[in-house]
Amino acid sequence: MINLPKRPEPRSRFLFVICVMVLMGLIGAQTFLSRAGAQKQEEKKVETTTNNASLATSPATTTKPSAEELKKKLTPEQYYVTQKCGTEPPFNNAYWNNHTPGIYVDVVTGEALFTSLDKFDSGSGWPSFTKPIAKEKVVEKSDRTLGMNRTEVRGAKSDTHLGHVFDDGPGPNGLRYCVNSAALRFIPVEKLKEEGYGQFLPLLEGKK
Repeated sequence: MINLPKRPEPRSRFLFVICVMVLMGLIGAQTFLSRAGAQKQEEKKVETTTNNASLATSPATTTKPSAEELKKKLTPEQYYVTQKCGTEPPFNNAYWNNHTPGIYVDVVTGEALFTSLDKFDSGSGWPSFTKPIAKEKVVEKSDRTLGMNRTEVRGAKSDTHLGHVFDDGPGPNGLRYCVNSAALRFIPVEKLKEEGYGQFLPLLEGKK
């Protein structure tokens, strides 16, 4: 004679069902938490990548804006000087007589070009510098306009007209970079860190 297993009591079946439901709930909760954690890590990774990209390109832009964008960004005089190789009037521009410590950046790209440490009074009526902040920041081109043989200075990244360089300046190199104020934007030393140029603070430290 074969003894068949007894059917479980109703109470036992009820407890079994409860245990199964609890187990499934725990598995579901674990799965949800795992997915949420993975999503949070992914968002953090994206945020970090975005911040790093911003730091890499700030404050100077990587590409020159289009002509239409420049017309909106620049004043008519800035556009005329930088894009049409114009010249602003002497003694009637923003920085010819500026003696505040800081740096001068390209008005188009924000690239640092000159510092107040190399600025001197040339008597010309335009901002004059003995040298750029780094030689590779500017390019020089022959300029034979107006019946003269001069050397034009342009922003290396922006390819915009800055001014001219002459060999009648002070210092060991005897150079005078005569630059239009309209091609520059001045950032005083106390705002360098705020505007993303903190790396130049040691250069100008104690020069206020």
